[in-house]
This record gives sequence, C-alpha cells and structure tokens, in this order.
Amino acid sequence: MLKIFLNKKGIELSWRTYFITALSHMALGLFATLIIGLILRTIGEQIFSLGIENIGVWLQEVGGLAMSLMGPAIGVAVAYGLKAPKLVVFSTIISGAAGAQLGGPAGAFVAAVISAELGKLVSGETKLDIIVTPLVTILTGFLSASLIGPWIQSGMQQFGTLIMWGTEQQPIIMGIVVATLMGLALTAPISSAALAIILELEGVAAGAATVGCAAQMVGFAVSSYRENGWSGLVSLGIGTSMLQVPNIVRNPLILIPPTVAGAILAPFATVGFGMTNLPAGAGMGTSGLVGPIMTLTDMGFSAQVWIAIGLLHFMGPAIISLVVSEWMRKHGKIKFGDMKIDI
Repeated sequence: MLKIFLNKKGIELSWRTYFITALSHMALGLFATLIIGLILRTIGEQIFSLGIENIGVWLQEVGGLAMSLMGPAIGVAVAYGLKAPKLVVFSTIISGAAGAQLGGPAGAFVAAVISAELGKLVSGETKLDIIVTPLVTILTGFLSASLIGPWIQSGMQQFGTLIMWGTEQQPIIMGIVVATLMGLALTAPISSAALAIILELEGVAAGAATVGCAAQMVGFAVSSYRENGWSGLVSLGIGTSMLQVPNIVRNPLILIPPTVAGAILAPFATVGFGMTNLPAGAGMGTSGLVGPIMTLTDMGFSAQVWIAIGLLHFMGPAIISLVVSEWMRKHGKIKFGDMKIDI
C-alpha cells in the first residue's frame, strides 16, 4: 500500500533520484545565481578598475544580488527536478533560503529535497491544500535545515578541507586523484559543480579539479571531432561532456583519453603553475568558460595565469587526448562512430 501511495505521489526512493536528478538540478540553481552572479561581479570589478565606474558598480550590484539568491534558487530547482506540484515548488523557495542560511549549499539541498518530498505527500490530500501544502513544505524545510543542514555542511567542509590538505601535502598524487575523480564526476550524470561547491574546494585542490574537468570536456571535443565536427567541438568543449554518456555506456574505453589527459596535467597545475580556483569554478571545467573565468578571478589577470589556462585548460587536454585516442583507434579500441553524439 505504501509503495502504491508513493508511486501515486511521484516519490521514488532511490539513489538516482536524489544523487543524480536532484543534484543535477541543484547545479542549475547554482549556475543561475551563484556562478553567473560571481561572473558578473568579476566583470564589474574589472570594468570598475578600468575607470568605467557606473557600469562597473551596477554589474557588481547585479552579481551580488544573484549570488544572494542561491538558496531560493536551489530550492526551486530541486523541487522542479523532483517534479513537485506548483505549490510545493513555490514553497521550496523558503526551504532553500533557510537551508542556505543555516547550512550553506548543502543545507539548502537537504532542506529542499526533504521538504519537496514531504510536500508532495500532502499535496492534494485535503480541501485546504492551498494552506496545508505550503505550510508542511515550509515547516519541514526549515526544520530539516535547522537539524540536519549544519551537520551535513560541517561534514562536507571537513572532507573538503581534508582533500585540500592532502593536495598541499602531496600535490602530485592528490592532484592526480582530485583531477581524475572530479573529471569523471563532470562527465557522469551527476553534478561536479554542486560537489565542488558543497565541499567548498579551493586553492590548489580546486585548481586540479578544474584541470580534470576541462580535460574531459576539451578532450572529448577534440578526440571526437571526426564524428561530430564543429558543432560537437562547441557542444562538448564549452557545453558539457555529459553528451558522451550514452557512448560511454556502449564503449567505456572512450573515457581513457580525456581521463589520461587530466591525470597527466594535474601535477603541472599543482606543482608547476600552482593553479588555484574558487569553489564556484572548480567543478565546471570549460563549461561556459566558467572554470577559466573563476581561475582568473582567484589568481588575477596576469600573463602567466593566461598562459597556464591556455596550456592546462585547452591546449594540453586537446593534444594529449587526441594522441591517446588516435593510438586507441589505430589498435581498434575505439572505432569510428563510438563518440558520435546526438545534437
């Protein structure tokens, strides 16, 4: 009976629902507020430094406002991803805001998931739906944000701190590990951007993560150019390497070229150039050029930083992935059409 009721309410208690669907939609909320807001604020700061003060200040204000609405956006995005009814979606604005205030991005995510699912349970069950549904959604969102959010946020921060500490102690080994895992997370149907922000990755750990993510995107774009042409180059290179997921399922070996590229380049990022990044850019790679932009925001706009970005975010992944993929094609491990995407 319970399973039938949950199915009726569109509630599926599964790993995929919460760690793929909900987390991916959380990333959309983050991108629409925190990430785009940080980009606008950075552009505003640079314009202001050039003496164009009015436009610079205005862009900084717009960016700051967008960033401040991260919590509500996460709430709505998660509820929408979970296919919640309208009243529940609108009410999770409060849940997400409470979660962000009390537990950061992780708190907003937890509060949004719990309140959206509980809101779905009561939605349409009483004649006072317009009161009961938002009341339950908001109260459960605030309660979960208060009780669970801070603990999860603290745990994620400690884990992220451990990763950053490990990268600083063993920059070569940990850099390779971080770049590889975050790169694979970016290509997988989960959100590396959300993970980086929840973990609050920064410093050289974030720099290594950015290189690993960029390697997946640029690597797939270049090594699959013969199948996908210019449209594929753009879609994969500055869009998302997730477009290759169906092909990876058919032939997992196509993951090797971009993953090898990220692993090779990570030590150059951590030791050679000392590249760093912000949490907002660590899991984005070259998607929308957010990773490089956030790198510039964190490290400055010097010639050395531009060169490092060009070598480690674009040229390096392209060359290494192409060499490895061509070798694999020559030996029959990758065949023509294995990386063809539908665009």
